[in-house]
This record gives sequence, C-alpha cells and structure tokens, in this order.
Amino acid sequence: MSRVKDLIVRARSTRLSGIAAWTPTAVRVVAGGFFLGTGFGKLLDYSHEVDEFRRFEVPLPDIAVPAVGVLEIVGGALLVVGFLTRPAALALALNMVGALLTAGRVVGGDFHLVYAPLLLVAMLFVLWAGPGRWSVDERLLARNSTDAPTL
Repeated sequence: MSRVKDLIVRARSTRLSGIAAWTPTAVRVVAGGFFLGTGFGKLLDYSHEVDEFRRFEVPLPDIAVPAVGVLEIVGGALLVVGFLTRPAALALALNMVGALLTAGRVVGGDFHLVYAPLLLVAMLFVLWAGPGRWSVDERLLARNSTDAPTL
C-alpha cells in the first residue's frame, strides 16, 4: 500500500520549483487547449476526418476518429485543469507518435510535421516535469501530504 501511495505522490509532484514550476503550467494549459480544439474538430467534422484518416492509412478510421477525438478532448481537459497530468500527457504523447507515423509519414505538411513533433516534445516535458502550479494534482498533493517529496 505504501508503494501505491508513493507512486501517487510522485505522479502529482512537480519536479521544478520556484518560478520554474510555472513552465509546465504554461505548457500543459496551452497544449491542453490545442488538444481540445483538435479533438472537437474531429467530432464536429466527422465525415471529413474519416476521409482524412483513410488517406493517412489509419486502420479502422470510422472507429479511430471518435476514439482519437475523445482522447484529445479528455486529455486536453485534464491538462488544462492539471488533473491526472502525467497519465494524460503520456496518452497524448502516444497519440502524437501515432499522428507522426500516419499523417506525418503519408502527407507530411506543416501541421503534421511541425505541430505534432512540438506537441510530442511538450507532452514529454510535462510527463517529466509534472503538473506545475495551479493544478488539481498540486492541490490534492498539498491536501493529502504536507511533506510530499519533490522529484
């Protein structure tokens, strides 16, 4: 039980301190907003996105579009509020790897070969750094432990 609690504490902790702890906050909020926009776009323009996913050679595009859209909306919202930050960043990083291996490989372009790598790096940074300030994770950690370790 102690190992689980330690894992939860580490997942909610921020590696950076002082003014530097605001960097992951800015990165997660901006990236989260971007993911919210792309996720809603997939669901609102479903038929176009299915056609695009077919062009990108994504398997089962009829299922992949809503799955990716929901992942981006839920993951983006979690990033914006800073709740389950590291799991959300991991899921969205894997999503960006998928985007690079499909759309980036097949059609390239600025969106797939500039934004996807930037978002991948941003998610890896948030995965490493943690939620930063003004996050639900930070509040829960402070409420549950007054001597939480900093990673």
